[in-house]
Amino acid sequence: MQSEVLSLKNLKFILHAWILLLFLGIFSTAESALSDELTADVYARDAKDNVVTGVNMENKRRTALKEKELNFVQPQKRYISSEQVEGPETLAEAVDYQQYPSDTVIATGYTAGYESTGKTPEHPSYGVTYSGIKVKRDLYSTIAADLDVYPIGTVMFIPGYGYGVVADKGGAINGNKIDLYYETVEDVYAQWGKKKVEVYIIERGDGSLTAEELKKMNENHALQVFREQIKKS
Repeated sequence: MQSEVLSLKNLKFILHAWILLLFLGIFSTAESALSDELTADVYARDAKDNVVTGVNMENKRRTALKEKELNFVQPQKRYISSEQVEGPETLAEAVDYQQYPSDTVIATGYTAGYESTGKTPEHPSYGVTYSGIKVKRDLYSTIAADLDVYPIGTVMFIPGYGYGVVADKGGAINGNKIDLYYETVEDVYAQWGKKKVEVYIIERGDGSLTAEELKKMNENHALQVFREQIKKS
């Protein structure tokens, strides 16, 4: 009887051990499958990240290459000649003189020489105007007028001549006559002579004009582009 009890106990022990081993086997298999699944998922994510990283790296490489190529490409410089620049070509086109009052006058040319003033270069007042300043052909040139009509310091624009500032008078310059200063007799005949012209009164003088005032007029920065044009005319 005792032997049968022991056999039964042994059988139960073996059965329990077998169940435990079976359970451990199933658990191990499940854990292994889960581990394999997680590993596969990690690999998949890594592979995806590698693809994205690879794409990003390729994009960066292409961008760097483009920037490098751009550094070697020098923009072409465009040179524009003065003939291609749109703008006023003459002093008459630079200002709207129609805004100023105008007078029609008879304009002649004169020089500082004996033929116009009766003075020679040896004369102490040779080239000195009635206002006391020296004659000048410039952006603003000295001209003679009837001082009762156009007082000393009057500024006018004479088409074909430029700006004139009344600085002198003359025995034959009366009424609607003005005399335009030129440096030589040849210039008078070649560039002017005698003309009937409409002049524009920019500013009426107060009877005085200084060398400093005339100098400032001729340093007008806005009109310097036309200065050589006037002096060479």
